Amino acid sequence: MQTLIYGSYILIWPILTLVMLGLIVSAVLRDTREALRNGDHLV
Repeated sequence: MQTLIYGSYILIWPILTLVMLGLIVSAVLRDTREALRNGDHLV
């Protein structure tokens, strides 16, 4: 049982990392589209 808990704890980190990466990428894409729509530069 303890191995299952440790395994789940270790395997949750890649999932959390992918979720955070997805949030960051979607935010950057949204900002890029908004900047292009307004004729502004992203940076």
